[in-house]
Amino acid sequence: MPATPPPNLGIVVPCFNEEPVLLETNARLVALISQMRQDGLIAAQSAIFYVDDGSRDKTWQMIETLSLTHPEVCGIQLSRNRGHQNALLCGLMTAPGDVLISLDADLQDDVNILPGMLKLYLEGHEIVYAVRKSRENDSFFKRFTAEGYYKLMAAMKVDIIFNHADYRLMSRRTLQALSEYREVNLFLRGLVRLLGFKSAVIEYERAERFAGESKYPLRKMLSFAWQGMTSFSTAPLKLITIAGLFVSLISIGLAFWGLGLRLFTDEALPGWASTVVPMYFLGGVQLLSLGIIGEYLSKIYIEVKGRPRFHIGQVKGLAFEQSRPVDKNT
Repeated sequence: MPATPPPNLGIVVPCFNEEPVLLETNARLVALISQMRQDGLIAAQSAIFYVDDGSRDKTWQMIETLSLTHPEVCGIQLSRNRGHQNALLCGLMTAPGDVLISLDADLQDDVNILPGMLKLYLEGHEIVYAVRKSRENDSFFKRFTAEGYYKLMAAMKVDIIFNHADYRLMSRRTLQALSEYREVNLFLRGLVRLLGFKSAVIEYERAERFAGESKYPLRKMLSFAWQGMTSFSTAPLKLITIAGLFVSLISIGLAFWGLGLRLFTDEALPGWASTVVPMYFLGGVQLLSLGIIGEYLSKIYIEVKGRPRFHIGQVKGLAFEQSRPVDKNT
């Protein structure tokens, strides 16, 4: 039987204001692709696809220059900033190749495990999740909140991989399946798990950011966590029901307590406490409940409009010249 040809690999790298680190990231990835070609792990036409998510610095100009000086480098520029998840999805839906690997541009993801991921793919695994071995380099607050988030998602029956972000390998078949999910409120860590298919996990040590600053401050991390929770779990809505039942039981208990004091004792009920405290308590519960319900309604509103998740401004690179035309509105 003829030997199976090596797969055409595409490395998808979302970028937002990555000017300080991009040259080093590119140097490492180009060297790695060259080595994997020599080892026969990937096809000659394998490429790197940088997705510029509306950067305000010189990221796109650098990508254009790199695409001219390195035939394996390609660029995809979004028409405006659409956020990390949309930029990543754009790369996955646009880049050609038999298999795509997504990773961040900050060099915290260990690129040296790419050959190991490809070997797992060649063994028959269609999705390979890169998972952090530990969080020893994180601050106590970062470690506590991150691990607490994964545990909370598990408690809400959301199927995600513990300590896995968006560093993963996906085969062309799984990417085709992912393209059938049209939702606008993206949480790819959860969506990819919904696909099924044979998968594997590979561990790596996460490094410090090489240069620049984190694009996920606390505010964005909390927003992303809430996005994932409300996109894949109805548990918050169920908690409203439980809270309503709990408050009702407390109210009934207080009513019996007040009636008992009135009938069997001479103690007078302090009117302001028995009126004002329950009123504020119930008002707070109602406002919280309306806020959670409103969050789900807003997601329905956004999904029903069915607006495109991104628009591609332009593409650069040899791989696009040799492949099918790019769909610029998705």
